[in-house]
Amino acid sequence: MAGLVVSLFFTWGFITVLNDPLIARLKGLFALNYAEAMLTQFAFFLGYFIFSAPAGAILGRFGYVRSIALGLVIMAAGGLLFAPAARLALYPMFLFALFCTASGITILQVAANPYIAALGSTASSHSRLTLAQAFNSLGTFLGPFAGALFILQNGVGAATAGARIHQAQLVQRPFLVIAALLLLFAAVFWLLRNQPGPASASSSPNPFRAVLLRQPRLVFGVACIFLYVGAEVSIGSGLTNYLMQPAILGTKAPGIGAGFALLSGIHAQFNTAQVAGAMVSLYWGLAMLGRFAGSFILSKAQPGKVLAVHALAALILALGASLSAGPAAAAVLAIGLANSIMFPTIFTLALEGLGEETANGSALLCMAIVGGAIIPVIYGATADAIGLGHALIVPACCYLVIACYGWLAARGLGLK
Repeated sequence: MAGLVVSLFFTWGFITVLNDPLIARLKGLFALNYAEAMLTQFAFFLGYFIFSAPAGAILGRFGYVRSIALGLVIMAAGGLLFAPAARLALYPMFLFALFCTASGITILQVAANPYIAALGSTASSHSRLTLAQAFNSLGTFLGPFAGALFILQNGVGAATAGARIHQAQLVQRPFLVIAALLLLFAAVFWLLRNQPGPASASSSPNPFRAVLLRQPRLVFGVACIFLYVGAEVSIGSGLTNYLMQPAILGTKAPGIGAGFALLSGIHAQFNTAQVAGAMVSLYWGLAMLGRFAGSFILSKAQPGKVLAVHALAALILALGASLSAGPAAAAVLAIGLANSIMFPTIFTLALEGLGEETANGSALLCMAIVGGAIIPVIYGATADAIGLGHALIVPACCYLVIACYGWLAARGLGLK
C-alpha cells in the first residue's frame, strides 16, 4: 500500500506542473497580460482553500483509502472538463476545469501527507514524507517535458478568433488521457479500501477548532505553507516566459536553449517556447534531487536548521536573479534545489504533537496552499509593472519568513 500511496505524490506533481506550460499557452491564445494569465493558478489553488476543510471531514469520516479514491475521481472529472472548455474556447471554462482538478488533488493531499507520516515512527516522519515528496518532484520533473511536447507544440503566439478553437483542442488532449488513467487508478484504490492500515482520527472534523489556533507551531507553519507554495508556484509559472526573454534564451542568447535541446535529443523538433518549457524541468528536477538527498539529511540533522538554510539559499538565489541580466539569470532554476525540503519539513514540523487533531491540522495546512492562488497574481501584477526578473523580489520576501520559521523551530523559541 505504501508504494501505491507514494505513486499519488508522483501523480499530482505531474498534473500540477502542467499548469506552467499551460499558462504560457493560454496567455498567447487569449491575449492575456501576466496578471490575467496567473488567474490560471488562482483558479487551481483556490480549490485547495475551498476544499481543504471538507477534505478533512471526508478523511475523518471515510478514512484514508476511500478518501483517496474519491479524490482521484474528482481529479478525473476536472480533466474531462477540458473537452467542453476547448470546444467553446472559453478561458473561464479552462479555469473551472483546473479548479475541479485541484479540488480532487486537495483531497489526496489531505489524506496522503498524514498517511505517509503515520506509516512509521514519529521521529522519522520528516525523512519519510520528504522521500514521498521526492517522488512528487519526479512527477514535476517529467511533467514539463510532456507539457512542452503537447501543449506548446504550436508555440505561445496569439491565435485568431477562427483558429482559437482548433488551438484550444490541442491543449485538451493530454488532460483527457490523464483523466482516463486517473479513473483506473481510482478503481484500484477502491478495490483496496478494506486493506488494514493506520486509522485517521479526528475528534471533530473542523480545521478551525480553537485548540488548533492556539498552537503557534501550527499557525506559523500554516503561514509558511502559504508563502512557500506561493513562491514556488510563482517562479515555476513565470519560468517559461522568463526563459524565453531574448537576453536569456531568445535569439540573443541561443547557446543555453540549443545546448539543452541537443542534450534532450530533440533540438530539431523544439521551438523556442518548447525549449523554454522543457527547461522548467530543471527547476523541478533539482527539487527532486534535493528531496532524495534531503530524506537522508533530515534523518541525521535537525529539521528546523535544514529548513532555515534552504530558505536562506532560495532567498539569495531569488535576489540574485532579480538583479541579474543575461544568461546568468538562468540561475533562478537552482531555486528548485533550495525549495526541495521546504514543504514536507514545514508540514511535519507544524503537525508535531497534534495527536487526534492531526487530520484537522493537515486540512488547515492544505488550506494554506491557497498561497499558490494569491501570491502568483501578486507576482504577475508586479511583473507587468517592473518586469519578470525584478518581480522575483516577491518570492524572495516569502523565503525570508520561512527562514525565520526554521530558525525559531530549531531553537524552540515561541513555537512550543
